[in-house]
Amino acid sequence: MPKKRSGGGLSPTQQAAKFLGVSVLAGAVMAGIALPAAGALGLAAKGSVQGFDDIPDNLKSPSLSQRTTILDSKGGQIATVYSRDRTVVDLKDIAPSMQKAIVAIEDSRFYQHGAIDLKGILRAVNQNAQNGGVAQGASTLTQQLVKNYFVEEAGDDPTKVAQATQQTIGRKIRELKYAIQLEEKLGKKKILENYLNITFFGEQAYGIEAASQRYFSKPAKDLKLQESALLAGIVQSPSRYDPVNDEEEAVKRRNTVLQRMAEVHDISQEQADAAKATKLGLHVSQPKNGCITAVKGGAFFCKYVEKVFLSDPVFGKTKEERAKVWNQGGLTIRTTLDPQSQASIQASLKDHVYKSDKVAAAATLVEPGTGKILGMGQSKPYGYGKNETEYNYSVNYDMGGSNYGFPTGSTFKPFVAAAALEQGRPATQEYSSPNKMPYPSPVQTCSSKPWTNQANEQVPNESASEQGPYQLKEAMAKSVNTYFVQMISDIGLCPVMNQIDKLGVVQGNGDKLPEVPAIALGAKGISPLTMATAYAAFASRGMYCTPVAIESISQQIGGHEKSLDVPKSTCSRAMSEKTADTVNSLLSGVIDSGTGQQAGLTDRANAGKTGTTDERKNAWFVGYTPNLSGAVWVGSASQRVQMRGIQIGGVWHDKVYGGQVPGPIWRDLMTGALSGKDAPSFNLVNIPDPEKDKGKGQDDDNNNGRGHHGGRGNDNTTGNTVNGNTISGQSDGGVTFPTPSISFPDGWIQGNTNSGNTNSGNGNGGQR
Repeated sequence: MPKKRSGGGLSPTQQAAKFLGVSVLAGAVMAGIALPAAGALGLAAKGSVQGFDDIPDNLKSPSLSQRTTILDSKGGQIATVYSRDRTVVDLKDIAPSMQKAIVAIEDSRFYQHGAIDLKGILRAVNQNAQNGGVAQGASTLTQQLVKNYFVEEAGDDPTKVAQATQQTIGRKIRELKYAIQLEEKLGKKKILENYLNITFFGEQAYGIEAASQRYFSKPAKDLKLQESALLAGIVQSPSRYDPVNDEEEAVKRRNTVLQRMAEVHDISQEQADAAKATKLGLHVSQPKNGCITAVKGGAFFCKYVEKVFLSDPVFGKTKEERAKVWNQGGLTIRTTLDPQSQASIQASLKDHVYKSDKVAAAATLVEPGTGKILGMGQSKPYGYGKNETEYNYSVNYDMGGSNYGFPTGSTFKPFVAAAALEQGRPATQEYSSPNKMPYPSPVQTCSSKPWTNQANEQVPNESASEQGPYQLKEAMAKSVNTYFVQMISDIGLCPVMNQIDKLGVVQGNGDKLPEVPAIALGAKGISPLTMATAYAAFASRGMYCTPVAIESISQQIGGHEKSLDVPKSTCSRAMSEKTADTVNSLLSGVIDSGTGQQAGLTDRANAGKTGTTDERKNAWFVGYTPNLSGAVWVGSASQRVQMRGIQIGGVWHDKVYGGQVPGPIWRDLMTGALSGKDAPSFNLVNIPDPEKDKGKGQDDDNNNGRGHHGGRGNDNTTGNTVNGNTISGQSDGGVTFPTPSISFPDGWIQGNTNSGNTNSGNGNGGQR
């Protein structure tokens, strides 16, 4: 019995026997003979070789995984993502020198033999026997293509990859049978095209187009002779002949290919020598894979698109099916991202909040009436280094968000007002609104069991001067806690719950908000995308549209392009036009003469609401024009930073207010996003003001109350907790705004004469 060589390899005799066996096998295959389970000449152990006739006849060519390109709404590239960087091209788009080079070095008799090259096998047997090892292989390009099919089908599963590449006669038999099928079915040109598109060229490049772009930053059709030879030489061992990491080895291998091309008369010896004398001439393009490479701050939006694809049933019934399509790639995804809006978001965030600041800012823009997400960004860039994050602060947890959204403070109050207006309460609705009061009890809920104030919890207003009665307009401007608690007591909790359901308002973890009166004070975490989309319903006169990020998708498979279905926005009436118009009138006053003055736009109709939560851990501005809605949040994702005595964007703040930091961010990003766009007007309603010019406008964020999990409020104000929901008093003295210098056209704000309203803050159960 022949002895094995040291190290476990086969002896020259065994190598010769092995290749001779393959030769005999090839002849048997050509004759169509069924082989027994135990091969001749001791080539395989019993049971390791499947009968030739038992192998399935149909080899399905796998759809090659390719890169996916994500575009903005104008067709500009945001990012490319892929499991394998590959762009499939036709043979006519591959330089002839490349076609000749790969044939010359890998299978020089490609056009003379069939699926199996018997002369090549015998030549390899002789050469390997002389060398005492495997110096030459005997696989044709067709056989290599089959093996690559198996590898491609295995994907990234290491077990399947090992099975697809295992050195057994059983695999060789399958390879031979399928090679014969491919020769008959495809022909030489198509086999060569498929091979050049599937094979691995190192440096994460699969297929000749990706390889040409990676090493020379040019398409495969423009490759020069020496460049083609270099790429053809890499295939045998991408790591050994990697020109990026070992130029000397790569040059030797390239020259070997050039010499082989001369020997088979593809080129002259003079051409080969001239090409050998050239430098490698690399112009390497770094791999750009994944959303982390997105341009213009689009990384978080890119990840959101990926999350949508992997979670929406329109792309597959199961997560496995959706993941398969995504990993298959070849997708061109045109998104809703507006490059002008996105650029404006990034510029505004950069101007107002530094990535090294203790807090972060996130902003999202949504188009009213369509639900299209036009922009999404944040101050801390996407990444894994210092002052970077992979969490998207604009979205819910299941879509890549941090925590479960952020407490919204007084930005929640317009939802309560909308619910009351829908119940028939007039815009002049008045409540006693004392400075401090127990939560009303009982309060009707959606169930038969009412909510009761079992602990006799109290809800205070911001300061002693806030003593009712108040009507809705003034109460909204001042964000009077007791007013909105009394409003909920009057209409019941169920209308409020129904209203926010129609507006898609849920907590950042996807759960419904708790059905308790303290809901009015904005204690629970909600994402900026949710807030921007809900406020967009006010802008579109009561029509709520679910947010969408994808406009269209096409996919290249097997040289054919097909369109995929994409999620559509679902629009429904969330409130009457009259209710929306009334809310717009109320919130226009907030920007005109209330806490949102620093956010106000000077060239178009706009409305919004500020919010600051307990201990100043969160500050918000959510606002809109008739054609754009945006939410800006500033705070700490960990909810551990109190924004007092803090520097943000190079500016020192004793205390942060919703109108003071988020407001200017919103103003600047909206200004840039809307530049050159139409400036439609709201359908404002006349809301009588019983106490015109009463008092001066105060910042509604000028306070702090209880912490998110309870605890005593700051600035001599004690917060209270009701059924686990934080409600807060207010404490800081009102900040008086000067009379606005902004001049509006006659009739622009109809009936809104309450200049200088005092907007007092509420804590994480009621700050603004």
